[in-house]
Amino acid sequence: MDTLIFLFSDYTFQTVALGSALLGLISGVLGCFAVLRKQSLLGDGISHSALPGVVMAFILLGVKNTEGLLLGAIVSGLLATILMISIVRYTRIKFDSALALVMSVFFGLGLALLTYVQKIPNSNQAGLSRFIFGQASTLLQRDIIVMAVCGVVLLALVVLFWKEFMVFTFDSDFAQTLGFSSQKLNLLLSFMIVVAIIIGLQTVGVILMSAMLITPAVAARQWTNRLGVMVTLSAFFGALSGVAGTAASSLVPKLPTGPSIVVCVSGIVLISILFAPGRGILYRANRRRKNRLLFRMEGGSPDVPTI
Repeated sequence: MDTLIFLFSDYTFQTVALGSALLGLISGVLGCFAVLRKQSLLGDGISHSALPGVVMAFILLGVKNTEGLLLGAIVSGLLATILMISIVRYTRIKFDSALALVMSVFFGLGLALLTYVQKIPNSNQAGLSRFIFGQASTLLQRDIIVMAVCGVVLLALVVLFWKEFMVFTFDSDFAQTLGFSSQKLNLLLSFMIVVAIIIGLQTVGVILMSAMLITPAVAARQWTNRLGVMVTLSAFFGALSGVAGTAASSLVPKLPTGPSIVVCVSGIVLISILFAPGRGILYRANRRRKNRLLFRMEGGSPDVPTI
């Protein structure tokens, strides 16, 4: 107990935990729409596509300014998203193929640029690779402020366009009959997901960011059929895993924070899949067992179907 009290009173832990919780909350909210629209891999494609933007921003600026690097990542992520949407809209290529194509090209370009930059004879480029695997321990107060401002804007947009997003997510054709522009809503939602992914790159990196976007939403989906409840649960699961992963990383020596957060939220998914009422594997198995027992008590045979 004394260890936990000391841990939660530490300034560095508070900073990292707050940043991880904000990331989990924002990702949890927006991830619900990606999951329900069956675009779960969108986060993976955008996060990988952000790498060349980070490196190009460094090449142009010459310094590792966090805001500048994230702005470059946003530009690269948006470009990749618009390219994916355009490929799907104007060609016969399906979404998954377009995503794989764009992701591989952008990530390959990012790795090539990163290799080039690392050969430049100065020390300014050191630490750029943290955007690949993440390094939450490097979060500073200004990074938290940036995440908080972006989070408030994104959550405000979700509240403002809640009705439009809800209709568009479940039935885009019906949304068009109501006068909503599916193209504009798709671009807006994709832009919001891009921003949510970019602000999390420093914490968990391009490789694990898709897990932060999708996993809380998958866990929340097991517990409810209502979008509002799902979004709330997903935000809670994301924030909880952020704090828990940071605590585990602080208590266990040499345990990285980003993977710890992903492991924690994956544990929540496992519990949800097993025990969630209605959809949980163990819940359904227990319900089938009770139904068979009741059927036998009523004099029927579980092996012979009745009409």
